[in-house]
Amino acid sequence: MSLLELDDVKVHFPVKKGLFFDRTVGHVYAVDGVSLSIEAGQTYGLVGESGCGKTTLGRAVLRLNDITDGGVVFDGTDLAKLPGEDMRAFRRRLQMVFQDPLGSLNPRQNIESILSEGMAAHGIGKDQAERREKIKDILAKVGLPSNALSRYPHEFSGGQRQRIGIARALVLEPDVIICDEPVSALDVSVQAQVINLLEELQESLGLTYLVIAHDLAVVRHISDVIGVMYLGGLVEEAPSDALYAKPRHPYTKALMSAVPVPDPEVEDRRERILLHGDLPSPANPPAGCRFHTRCPWVQETKCATERPPLLDTGDGHKVACHFTAEIEAGTVKQTLATGIEAVTGTETVAAEAVEVSEGETEPEVPAADAPEKAPVTVPAQADADAKETEAKAADAEKTEAKASDATDVKKETADATEEASDATEKAEGSPKA
Repeated sequence: MSLLELDDVKVHFPVKKGLFFDRTVGHVYAVDGVSLSIEAGQTYGLVGESGCGKTTLGRAVLRLNDITDGGVVFDGTDLAKLPGEDMRAFRRRLQMVFQDPLGSLNPRQNIESILSEGMAAHGIGKDQAERREKIKDILAKVGLPSNALSRYPHEFSGGQRQRIGIARALVLEPDVIICDEPVSALDVSVQAQVINLLEELQESLGLTYLVIAHDLAVVRHISDVIGVMYLGGLVEEAPSDALYAKPRHPYTKALMSAVPVPDPEVEDRRERILLHGDLPSPANPPAGCRFHTRCPWVQETKCATERPPLLDTGDGHKVACHFTAEIEAGTVKQTLATGIEAVTGTETVAAEAVEVSEGETEPEVPAADAPEKAPVTVPAQADADAKETEAKAADAEKTEAKASDATDVKKETADATEEASDATEKAEGSPKA
């Protein structure tokens, strides 16, 4: 019997509405029927894109999220049916390393207080002195000095805080540790240190890991078995090497094609699978296969009506797809594009929909024969143009009026000058011959 077994686990969050009386109007199907098993000493990697339900599933194992339906059997005991006090005792054997190390550590407590709190709650150590010695041993295993006991979380780097989170889980001597994105917030060099530390601790202490991550390279390095989640359910499960060598589910193939290969020649030759559309909402998941709205090999039969079970196809490779064998044999044709057309296809469909909504379009005319069309103006633009034209006409009238006045002034001045000249001649008399 496996150390940890999940049987058709479901975690649904109610969607409530109402000002005075809350009424449930729907559910968010965060986890919807996940079954898996983890052997003692094994590392199980859980991958998938953001929002597929990985973290919710990990928290449900610890009962940090309520389980709607299904069973979580740990060492022969169904945790989903345990009352609160009994579950609290089992949590000593099940621990979690959270994604955000700073957010999971109390900023008002020093490291000794943080690590000894769980030990005191579970009765580990006779007194504080004995607990302090045990904490020093654990800190040495995770690569931290003993003088870290009196320091606070903000005084450490991100990698050191993650080591403190691992130490907090180890002080309770657990059997299973759930690592939720343990290295996603760390630098690449620090990621390697933390991953190597987890492997060393597993070998020395016989730990069992459930590693939740979206970095496929990290999961491949540390995991024995990998499960791929999509929209609340498992779509594929296989040993690590087999899954990376030959993925069988269309979604897993798309995920693997996104992993860069550090060889330019291989990178240029391999196929890059691009999917249509976006991830559907978990509050309104599609009927039938959850992936059929984006699957390049979607068929008219079964895909939209029947949800495929996770079946073993041989060598421990499990796939949830109606047409796995047909896709591998090439007898099923690809129905959706997987190249750049998958990216531009949505825009084309949207443009066509707009044209249809606006009515029938005019037939295309060759560019040479097409008559010149006046620029189209919106009402606001037409009003602005009319006002501008009126203003220009008014300015032209004013300019013309000023020019006319200036001409009249010049004429009056010339007439006055001529009259003055005649008067002068008369006063002086006629000129001599």
